[in-house]
Formats: sequence, structure tokens, C-alpha cells
Amino acid sequence: MRADVQQVADGTYLVHGSNTNWVILTEGDTVTLVDTGYPGDRERVLASLAQVGSSPEAVATVLITHAHNDHLGSAEYLRATYGTPVHLHEAEVPHARREFLHQVSVGTVLGNGWRPGVLPWAVHALRSGGTAHVPVTAPQAFPTAGALDLPGRPVPVHTPGHTDGHCAYHLPGTGVLISGDALVSGHPTSRVKGPQLLPDMFHHERSRALASLNVLAELEGELLLPGHGPVHRGPVRDAARRARERAL
Repeated sequence: MRADVQQVADGTYLVHGSNTNWVILTEGDTVTLVDTGYPGDRERVLASLAQVGSSPEAVATVLITHAHNDHLGSAEYLRATYGTPVHLHEAEVPHARREFLHQVSVGTVLGNGWRPGVLPWAVHALRSGGTAHVPVTAPQAFPTAGALDLPGRPVPVHTPGHTDGHCAYHLPGTGVLISGDALVSGHPTSRVKGPQLLPDMFHHERSRALASLNVLAELEGELLLPGHGPVHRGPVRDAARRARERAL
């Protein structure tokens, strides 16, 4: 199996999985993996590492934007099989352990089934492990404040709302923002293209998700790598402001 891997900057790759993206950051023989797709994306995750000349053994750390199954899918597999540390914001650690679940309910999805794209997306999510039980046994909070000593030197940016501990990752050195689900450029359930919030039903607290766009609008960068949708080129601040205007 080959994965849809797109090199967007030196040592920076956006990978399109089945409706969800993840990011590979390389430096020498070491890799940072940001998010891991659905559980059903595991072979694509492994293939994407091979396609950039790496391997799961070379992954220094898995960084997770938030602990929904379409981003957390293979994190425990990598931790248990290769001993790879899994790091998240401290507020997201218990979510990754599945002490609670901030995720759209089946009932809410069915209630929105009349909306274009929702039912096909739901079928795909179910088939890909969207409701599977895939907790991370030993997730860890970030070991330090500021830039992490990992390939890409990512800086966690707390962007709550989608979940309490959602984090984007800013790469000031390359002008990249890995935005997870705090700011996306498309989704199968959205008819909008370009920078946007996900549809309301996906957010644990929409008002906080909206406020987090103001946080992203303060960041310098020209390359947005979202959790869903294609790469977006242009000032990150403009993308965040555009998404906020669309959501109001």
C-alpha cells in the first residue's frame, strides 16, 4: 500500500489518509510523527514513513493534536510495539486514556444525517474504526514548555474547543502551522472549501473553538497543514481570520 504523501517544505510532509491527515517531520535519521489517522489507516501510516525513507523505529515521538480516533488511531500500536512516546497537552492526557470521551455521539450524527455528506462520512468512519476502543496506555504531557527538542522543533499551541486539550503545533523555523482540527481546509461533511471551522456538531465547546482561532491568528507562518483538507498556502493569520468570519 502506498500513502498520499506530499512534501510541503524541507523535511516536512503532509500525508492524506482516509479523510484525515497526519504530518511527518524529518531530521537526519529521526522523525516526529504528528497524529496517526484512524485505526484503519495503520498500513498507510507505516507506508508513509517508508515513503519518506524512514521507519516506525525512527519515530522519536508521536505528537497528538487531540485524542479523537481519527487522529489517535495507531498511537498505542506504535507505543506498544516500538516503545514510541506519545505526547499531548496535559488536558488531553486523560482523554487519550479514555477516562472520558469528547466526541460527537452516534445520536447527534444520525440527527444530522439529512445534511449533505454526513451519512457517507459516518459509514466511512465506522469502517475505519471511528468508534473503536483505542486508548493510549501511557500518554505523556509535553516534557517542557516552548519548542520541543524534536525534528521540526514544534511549539505546542493550546487551542481548546474541539476538545479541552486540543493543540496545534507551530514550526516558526519553516513558517508551518499544523492545526489539527482547530482550523481545517475541508471536510467530507462541509460544502465549504478553504479555511474553516469544522461543522458545529464536532466541537466539544464551539465558543472556545471560535476563540482559539484568535490564538492562531497571532502566529507567523505561510503554510497551513490541517487535520482535514488540503494544504493551504498563505498567511496563517489570514486563514484563521477567514475561518472566524465564516463561523460567525
